[in-house]
Amino acid sequence: QVQLVESGGGLVQTGGSLNLSCTASGGRFSISTIGWYRHGPGGQRDLVVAITSEDKDNTIYTTSAKGRFIITRDNDKSTSFLKMSSLEPENTSVYSCRSASALGDYWGQGIQVTVSS
Repeated sequence: QVQLVESGGGLVQTGGSLNLSCTASGGRFSISTIGWYRHGPGGQRDLVVAITSEDKDNTIYTTSAKGRFIITRDNDKSTSFLKMSSLEPENTSVYSCRSASALGDYWGQGIQVTVSS
């Protein structure tokens, strides 16, 4: 069983930055693709950015995240980091991380990010 815990959220002004972390316990972090998702108004979770497993180490950015967000991973610490810059009120949401591999698909509880205008 894999548990994911997000941290680093909070309140920031427009144009500010936040650094989110997602730390995993259990499982094999290095073989997992890690994604960050935002919760939509209908309860869905929409992909923001993702980084593939250690041997591929490819990153995937949605249009809204490209140029402003950076995803990285530290497999020794079983942690993924999401650096969010130039934040706008439209980025306000709950952000969850996801770990996906052949061993299973797991989600964190999510963390609130609020951008004030």
